[in-house]
Amino acid sequence: MLQGRTVLLGVTGGIAAYKAAAVASKLTQAGAKVHVVLTASAAKFIAPLTFQAITRHRVVVDTFDEDDASVISHIDLADRADAVVVAPATANSLAKLALGLGDDMLSTTMLALGTRVPVLVAPAMNVHMYANPVVQAHMETLRARGFTFVEPGEGFLACGYTGKGRMAEPEEIADRLGSMLAGRPRELDGVRVLVTAGATVERIDPVRFLTNDSSGKMGFAVAEAARDRGARVTVVAGRTEVSPPQGVEVVRVESAQDMYDAVLGRFGEADIVVKAAAVADYRPKQAAVRKVKKTEASLSLELERTPDILKALGERKAPEQVLVGFAAETNDLAANAMGKAASKRADFIVANDVSQAGVGFGHDTNAVSVYSADGLVEDVPLQSKRAVAERLLAIAYDAYRSRAETRRGTGRL
Repeated sequence: MLQGRTVLLGVTGGIAAYKAAAVASKLTQAGAKVHVVLTASAAKFIAPLTFQAITRHRVVVDTFDEDDASVISHIDLADRADAVVVAPATANSLAKLALGLGDDMLSTTMLALGTRVPVLVAPAMNVHMYANPVVQAHMETLRARGFTFVEPGEGFLACGYTGKGRMAEPEEIADRLGSMLAGRPRELDGVRVLVTAGATVERIDPVRFLTNDSSGKMGFAVAEAARDRGARVTVVAGRTEVSPPQGVEVVRVESAQDMYDAVLGRFGEADIVVKAAAVADYRPKQAAVRKVKKTEASLSLELERTPDILKALGERKAPEQVLVGFAAETNDLAANAMGKAASKRADFIVANDVSQAGVGFGHDTNAVSVYSADGLVEDVPLQSKRAVAERLLAIAYDAYRSRAETRRGTGRL
């Protein structure tokens, strides 16, 4: 994944700069050609010679240190880079990157590079600095430009505080960059993917509700995989146990009705829709305005059907759109999945037997069978949800591409 790649490692001035040496080592061991740019502040924490010994490449600190008259150093570095890692990224460096300042070697190189290659940023700072709205706003600006962040860890910080702010471990940074450069095809460039994730919540009263065990992991894995393949991704998410991937639009909802409104409002702009959310089939017919008090008597709830989102999408689906639904089953997997595909007019139903170990809600792994109304399309064995997501997207995209080519051939595009 990293063999032969030219990686620019930017190191800025925080105590975590010492961990950047391990990042350089991990990347070098993986076969990358690592060129390190230190800020002047970083050089006060760790010597350039350390990185030179690890990478076998000259380390640059001064913008005006031009030892090769045939090139301009910061332009040359930008032109050669296949990817950039900034680790650690201080609050000051994030501000400069977000605002487009160019007052040192790293910031001028980043300006010359623009958004032409993947950029992975590993923030590290005091917990309160990291939580500062200004810092978070700068990070959002960079995300919108396509930068990817590897979140800092929580624990004891050098400043004496305990909280979120520790730079991610070098192994995690190297692995994340490897995934970004894994040679995944970016065939989804320009394709608009709409994903639903998580569980909906149906209120009984202000403190009680009906829900299910969905964690959101499968839907978020699909969104992340689509993002990495170049798609423009929107995620409509209910209650989740994990954070959504960076670099995608996230619309938070609570109830099935909320999700129905959010999805149908965006459906017309989508090319591929993957409905991985676990939407409640029923809701209390009348939600209490105040907390229902406990009494000696039994309590009965009258339930009514929630809106059927998948069916509504199937009824509205344009010929070129691809609609993928999910079905969590405990029995009769094939019959239920094919029946659902036919009745909902979905192109594919992704069925999983949630009674099996390691499958379905809450797990990091999944095993699914993909069906159309006509029968089995593909069995995807037990593996990580991200790997399952890759296969699902490949199946959906093949269908989308085939339809687009057919419509071009008939002159209808």
